[in-house]
Amino acid sequence: MKLLILAALFGLSLSQHNPHTKHGRTSIVHLFEWRWQDIAAECERYLAPNGYGGVQISPPSESIVLTNPWHPWWQRYQPISYKLCSRSGTEAELKDMITRCNNVGVNIYVDVVINHMCGAGGGEGKHSSCGTYFNANKKDFPSVPYSSWDFNDGKCSTASGDIENYNDIYQVRDCRLVSLLDLALEKDYVRGKVAEYMNSLIDLGVAGFRVDASKHMWPGDLDAVYSRLKNLNTKWFTADSRPFIYQEVIDLGGEPIKVSDYYGLGRVTEFKYGAKLGTVFRKWNNEKLRYLVNWGEGWGFMPSDKALVFVDNHDNQRGHGAGGGSILTFWDPRLYKMAVGLMLAHPYGFIRVMSSYRWERHFVDGKDQNDWFGPPSDSDGKTKPVLINEDTTCGDGWVCEHRWRQIRNMVIFRNVVNGQPLVNWWDNGNNQIAFGRGTRGFIVINNDDWSLDVTLNTGLPAGIYCDIISGQKEENSCTGKQVVVGGDGHAYFNISNTEEDPFIAIHIEAKL
Repeated sequence: MKLLILAALFGLSLSQHNPHTKHGRTSIVHLFEWRWQDIAAECERYLAPNGYGGVQISPPSESIVLTNPWHPWWQRYQPISYKLCSRSGTEAELKDMITRCNNVGVNIYVDVVINHMCGAGGGEGKHSSCGTYFNANKKDFPSVPYSSWDFNDGKCSTASGDIENYNDIYQVRDCRLVSLLDLALEKDYVRGKVAEYMNSLIDLGVAGFRVDASKHMWPGDLDAVYSRLKNLNTKWFTADSRPFIYQEVIDLGGEPIKVSDYYGLGRVTEFKYGAKLGTVFRKWNNEKLRYLVNWGEGWGFMPSDKALVFVDNHDNQRGHGAGGGSILTFWDPRLYKMAVGLMLAHPYGFIRVMSSYRWERHFVDGKDQNDWFGPPSDSDGKTKPVLINEDTTCGDGWVCEHRWRQIRNMVIFRNVVNGQPLVNWWDNGNNQIAFGRGTRGFIVINNDDWSLDVTLNTGLPAGIYCDIISGQKEENSCTGKQVVVGGDGHAYFNISNTEEDPFIAIHIEAKL
């Protein structure tokens, strides 16, 4: 009987690695700080037609509202209750967004903050996104309700009550992360409240969760919460589908807490991926693109079926989290597009694309003093709608990298080559590389300071193909470069190092 129970639990955990994306879609996008109304419209008008499989949304639960600094992005990572009202919109708007996105085959993944409530210095009052009363001084959150009994202060051994030593796993998991009131997830009551919150979102139709600060929670406690989660809503998902779980665990090596501690529970964020890829594209420490020949597990990353990967995320593009100055972002558009293009062409991991907003950076001694800036907002702190320009780019401070032609077309490329092996690797011994995906796609990248001029085996059928980086196929013509593949699968490539985008990608559905 014990073996049967273990087998059942193991099956549940494995199914939590499945993102349940539909129609052969293979990537999701993080629409960071977007309003629910705008996400609903984006699912219908852009994400579904262009092959995106899902959206990671910002935390939907009630949070503290801060005015010093002015409505920072991270106030949403300080819950006050599990009511579904945030600066992205109301519960009704959230429900409408989930329904509309599901109806066009785009899944919703919720960023859930279950490790903690607001900061210890959050004060007392109704300065919250729903206007709910709370008292951080007394650890009193009556809308859940949580009281002082539901927090970990008694277990923390540090004088400050905060994490002081990341080499002590007990501090990391039992003490406060930057003074945030740490929930006692070992308690059945707390587990029940967290599961109740997550189940309310499953009822609305979400496909899964990004679990914030998972490193700061014991795997056994998380397992106890996940085991209480319902199967996904059968209106949009097949019977017995488990919610997709991907857990934020920063592990660059050198600390006792490992990503492997969380493998059995769901996928895990692979922070080494963006940190290393940025170093390679920046050519720091004499790194070269040719070293990517064994990219993935060969670089010491977690197994591909456990990994959620990204070039940058909302934390490390501001210098938080992991990777430091090596992280590539929209601020470095030329290198960024190449790095995202490589990520989407390569078979390793499950992909999340970043979609950002712009802020006024101010670096002092290598740190951005404006790393707190919230999304484009009106004077009252309300988030502005996402403005879509006539050329399909975004305005009013919204960056929308997911709408950049090069990134959008590589999302489609990944869908087209899904399941195909990496083949026909080529490099020049330096920073020019190429590889194919079976007989369905091929990418060539030039990150050297001189031109690429070479004939390569693409593995693709003979024909004329549109380069989806410089343009794209429109009916029976091409708006960018054309690549001629001969009967032997070979094609000639010439990429100047001075081009705006020094890479080329072709796939079977871009054949004229």
